[in-house]
Amino acid sequence: MRRKSLEERIAERQAQRPPLVDKGKYFEHGPAKFIFIFLVVFVILGHILGLVLLMWMDIG
Repeated sequence: MRRKSLEERIAERQAQRPPLVDKGKYFEHGPAKFIFIFLVVFVILGHILGLVLLMWMDIG
């Protein structure tokens, strides 16, 4: 009797596990959501501040 391949064993284990996230839920836990929102706000504010600085210096 041969042993199942690693891929087959992994596939069986994953099939038995419940889904990680509910339907319509994108973040599994709070810190991931916080970091994502922080980075999006940081990038937007950085672009706006850079635009204002360029307009103020009249370089753009």
